[in-house]
Amino acid sequence: MKEVVVGNVHIGGEARLVLIGGPCVIEAEEVCFDTALTLRDMAEEVGFSLIFKASYDKANRSSIDSYRGPGIERGLEVLKRIKKELFVPVLTDVHTVEQAERAGEVVDMLQVPALLCRQTDLVQAVARTGKAVNLKKGQFLSPYEIPNIIAKIEACGNKQIVLTERGTFFGYNTLVNDMRSIPVMQNFGYPVAFDATHSVQQPGGQGVSSGGQREFVPVLARAAIAAGANAIFAEVHPNPVKSLCDGPCMLFLDDVPDLMSKLLLIHGIVHPHRRH
Repeated sequence: MKEVVVGNVHIGGEARLVLIGGPCVIEAEEVCFDTALTLRDMAEEVGFSLIFKASYDKANRSSIDSYRGPGIERGLEVLKRIKKELFVPVLTDVHTVEQAERAGEVVDMLQVPALLCRQTDLVQAVARTGKAVNLKKGQFLSPYEIPNIIAKIEACGNKQIVLTERGTFFGYNTLVNDMRSIPVMQNFGYPVAFDATHSVQQPGGQGVSSGGQREFVPVLARAAIAAGANAIFAEVHPNPVKSLCDGPCMLFLDDVPDLMSKLLLIHGIVHPHRRH
């Protein structure tokens, strides 16, 4: 399996467990910065690697009235500050070809949203930045279809790819996870992350917004690491109940150390020769 490098963080191979974590969307700048600082300190204390994530724009919200974020210019300023002052690699998602190049000037890893993962122009625009790519498997795809998208990225000369499992549509407002998809996608040669928070999402479940079952995040995260996942993707917030996006899915920031400690124990069993 190829080892992907994101800033000073390695994903895959015998690298230690990685958390791709942060709030769903950038709200107040200081809240975002303080969350990144707290996660960095947790990572150092508990012993996992951190890639901080936050979105400057959530372009696929359920309602026209939903909060989308501060926009690309202001949002990238916040992420640039976090990267510079906290010395942690940062990730954000992009939704248009035009955004890819601009965001690629700031962040260490660009994310292709699940609902847009088959958009060839977007996928290749992200790949051409030369930054590491987090490709989220669409909720409508089987893991066996992912090589078609990998080929689009590789055609641009980019082989810094992480594949992320985030659940599959199962009826209305429901997602399910097939843990077999983790080793299936690893067989394509790239590390696999598991999105533990979006996997408990109930798309459109509250009419004008999505619902979620936060209580099952640890259950699925433990199962994914036991299945061999190389990284956990989890959106976290100091108080998800008051967050402006995906609150029912996000973890409380204070719950991260306990969860990651347990995941590290499982990861150590599955990957006994990991680097510390």
